[in-house]
Amino acid sequence: MKKLILGMAIVASAFAFGQKADVNAQLQEANKAAMDAYSAKNYAVAAPKFMEVYNLLKTSGQDNKVYTYYAGLNYALAGSIDPAVKIYSDLINSGYTGVETTYTAKENKTGQVASYDKATWELLKKSSSKDYSDFKTEQSPSVEADLYETLATLLMNAKKNDEALALIDKGLAKFPNNAKLKEYQGTALYASGNTDKFMTNLKEQLAKNPNDATNWYNLGVLQAKNPETSTEAVASFQKAIELKPDFSNAYQNLVYTVIGDDEKAVTDINGLRKTKPDEATKLIEARKERFSKAVPYAEKWYQAVPTDINAVQVLKDVYNTTKNTAKYNEMKAKEAELKAQQPK
Repeated sequence: MKKLILGMAIVASAFAFGQKADVNAQLQEANKAAMDAYSAKNYAVAAPKFMEVYNLLKTSGQDNKVYTYYAGLNYALAGSIDPAVKIYSDLINSGYTGVETTYTAKENKTGQVASYDKATWELLKKSSSKDYSDFKTEQSPSVEADLYETLATLLMNAKKNDEALALIDKGLAKFPNNAKLKEYQGTALYASGNTDKFMTNLKEQLAKNPNDATNWYNLGVLQAKNPETSTEAVASFQKAIELKPDFSNAYQNLVYTVIGDDEKAVTDINGLRKTKPDEATKLIEARKERFSKAVPYAEKWYQAVPTDINAVQVLKDVYNTTKNTAKYNEMKAKEAELKAQQPK
């Protein structure tokens, strides 16, 4: 599951409206319960409580969608994908951006700064009274791009890649330079099996940012799937490693790409041993050469993750094929050590 990265801070709000005391008490109670649950990371409890706050406010004539946003955020953090998707979709379709203006002024008598609705703030500011000063407005940042990013992630987690792609296209029309949406677009294209578009997407991103090791790695993975572009794949993996020297997955894929389809190679060799021994010998030498080229990459893979039994086993096989008996025995002993440590 793609990890959600949700960094929007939720802040407690003070309610001040002229309404019935019982409704105001419900609001205060629901808001406190929502904030307490969020602070305790009990997101499954916080989400419906924030929706309760929103609905109570709406009955009093205030359609404050920030609480819907808070609810969606908490549903997402709780892993409740369906309600989170619905809320984020509704917010995007409604045009919600999260931008709000806060109006404050200081009461000179007490020195306290208080918030006011726009009309009251403007009246106080225009009056000749010396009871208030320091009139200020503050605008909260837009969360619109965050809405698209999070909803795209939720849809991909739900394996709804076509819906994710449609949403991402809509988001990129508004935020054409959004790096996360471009990344998610590539991920969704790959997950939906549209590898040609994914490769185009990766190349476009690399043209803008050639120092992205992950994109070089992903490009290498695609190129490695086609024997005709295996040389390009090796170059892409090498670029990823140059940018990220401990990139174990890149070393692993380099090993497999350089070695190629070894099962087929062994089958071909065995099929020619009796009828065409000279041809078989050529294939054997070519196989040894491929394994020799793979040695440094296999060693780097093992150095990056020395407790990965797959890295140990592959390096052991590489040493065996290249007739490095001492190193083969060393890796054989390491393999036995790691197997002994595994739970039975």
